[in-house]
Amino acid sequence: MSAEATGPVSPGAPRKRVRSRLDLRRLGRAAMRGSASRGRLPDAIGHVVEAHRAHYPDAEIDALRRAYVLAESSHRGQMRKSGEPYITHPLAVTLILAQLGAETTTLVASLLHDTVEDTEVTLDQVRDGFGDEVCYLVDGVTKVEKIDYGAAAEPETFRKMLVATGNDVRVMSIKLADRLHNMRTLGVMRPEKQARIAKVTRDVLIPLAERLGVQALKTELEDLVFAILHPEEYAKTKALIDENERGRNPLAAIADDVRNVLREADIEAEVLIRPRHFVSVHRVRMKRGELRGADFGRLLVLVNEDADCYGVLGELHTCFTPVVSEFKDFIAVPKFNLYQSLHTAVVGRDGGDVAEVLIRTHQMHKVAEAGVVALGNPYAQPVSESEEPAPDGERADPTRPGWLSRLLDWQQAAPDPDTFWSSLREELSQDREITVYRTDGGTLGLPAGATCVDAAYAQYGEGAHFCIGVRVNDRLTTLSTALRDGDTVQILLAPRETGSGPDAEWLDHARTPAARIAIKSWFAEHPDRREAPESAEPRPGLTVAGARHSAANAVVDLPGASVRLAGCCTPVPPDAVTGFAVRGNVVTVHRVGCPAVGRMAGLGRGPVGVRWVDSASCRVTLTAESFGRPHLLADLTEAIAVEGVAIVSATVEPPTEGRVRHTYTLQLPDAARLPGLMRAMRKVAGVYDVSRAQHRAAATS
Repeated sequence: MSAEATGPVSPGAPRKRVRSRLDLRRLGRAAMRGSASRGRLPDAIGHVVEAHRAHYPDAEIDALRRAYVLAESSHRGQMRKSGEPYITHPLAVTLILAQLGAETTTLVASLLHDTVEDTEVTLDQVRDGFGDEVCYLVDGVTKVEKIDYGAAAEPETFRKMLVATGNDVRVMSIKLADRLHNMRTLGVMRPEKQARIAKVTRDVLIPLAERLGVQALKTELEDLVFAILHPEEYAKTKALIDENERGRNPLAAIADDVRNVLREADIEAEVLIRPRHFVSVHRVRMKRGELRGADFGRLLVLVNEDADCYGVLGELHTCFTPVVSEFKDFIAVPKFNLYQSLHTAVVGRDGGDVAEVLIRTHQMHKVAEAGVVALGNPYAQPVSESEEPAPDGERADPTRPGWLSRLLDWQQAAPDPDTFWSSLREELSQDREITVYRTDGGTLGLPAGATCVDAAYAQYGEGAHFCIGVRVNDRLTTLSTALRDGDTVQILLAPRETGSGPDAEWLDHARTPAARIAIKSWFAEHPDRREAPESAEPRPGLTVAGARHSAANAVVDLPGASVRLAGCCTPVPPDAVTGFAVRGNVVTVHRVGCPAVGRMAGLGRGPVGVRWVDSASCRVTLTAESFGRPHLLADLTEAIAVEGVAIVSATVEPPTEGRVRHTYTLQLPDAARLPGLMRAMRKVAGVYDVSRAQHRAAATS
């Protein structure tokens, strides 16, 4: 908005597609003349109406005419730095959106998008003349006053704009088109200002265009930023493209072969050569080194029906040699930005060049180019007849994606503009999204690389402070575990009255701004709960020893030897057991399935026969896995005592990520009581598993 300069960017325009560009001098003269009569369409917006009716033949253009008249009269006398009338800017922005297929309301708001910010026109006047929706869109793209916000004006403007986008994605459509025209006309600004605007475009606007699926704007913005921030690399890439265009294009021959194959298969399709834009060529060069002719473009196959996409794929893979590793199906599994296509690569019939091929329907192509702009007005009709209005007039946008919902949630907790600005750039730097499933049937959209900590805060917000564990795909795991697309996640929470709050190490595991901001806010409110310095010694485990009883209730076939029950597998009657002689004329008794038995046999130790004596008393070691909470040790020892079992010793390891391991050596009066004892221990609140000890034993034990 408020572009201050015009004139072409010196490195040249992107070559991805040929767009009609405005003759700003002619348009300026037409704008200043206005219309010849009160009811006649102004000449200056004739090209906008023409582009609009290419998508909407029956569009009512009276609102466009009135919006132009208001914009032209309110901006009259204002000039851009290039000397062109200012009205040329909103006209150019509106033409970009019209060419993408934006509906009338968006175009009206686009014509008026700078009036409230730069003229005497008020939002009330816009509302009275054009309705609430146009007023909302204009307000959404209007900058906050720098006099009120100072250096925070830019971050707060983007915050305001993103909040507005959360209710209506058309706000961001207008902003992206606005920035594209400003980038096109950035050439006469000071180099340092060009660089500053280009960096914000790279860090914020281009990722937003990618997430909203507006590839037509995203690719051109990338090229314009590339030319400003990396002029030498841009010049090299441009020279390579120019050299390639002077030579033979191998894609032309492959395209002809593809057309013939599809014609013989009776598949109606349009086969186009789609040149790569500058940044795409540069990335391929960085990846592959020396470029070949087919690397400068891709084939685009457009068909009418979804089924035809797979028909085309089958014919290509039958009649050409496919590069299997290049196949991707974004029709069955669309990208999170609405993108759908089949991607493949085939070797030309001469056996030399490899052509990348995109296969999609005409509708998919429209959405791939224009993204949310191609969806028209999401509020024209309710999503379903049974849908009830949102409470308090809040507008529920059916096109609102998961990443935007996450952004809107955490931005409310950002304590200052700097945190918001840095967190926004961090959020937008994630170029892929995964979906994980909750056990209650819901889903969570998270950036790739997100951990269980991020999932906890995404699901429960500040309630995740009391997370004490997590199960991923029904297996207990650590909070630092990175999640994969399709994982099932169950977050385990302690009661608020017993929860201890997050650990400082959670910050190392958090990847999303929402989680990091929430954790930092908690520690700001509880400064005494920060983690001890790294140099602090770890807390020793707690050991409670009781009276020791004879452990040997087994008889071994080695006269004079004493018997010791192995601590690694804690055998009890009626377990199948075997023994091995060790130093000191001692025989250790192991369960037959214990890993130590295999190790002993591998060392050449011969087994010793073992049998249980008639006495039912036995000793066993149990390990209880639990979530940390007050009085847990007392509750566990009480449960053991109630079962009539004596505790020989107990060890409690230091808590790790809110979890505690208790190890008990117990003397049972009767081995038959063991299953009931383990059930009783599992019933203690916070205990999620009780098992026989299975730790590694030394080979000489």
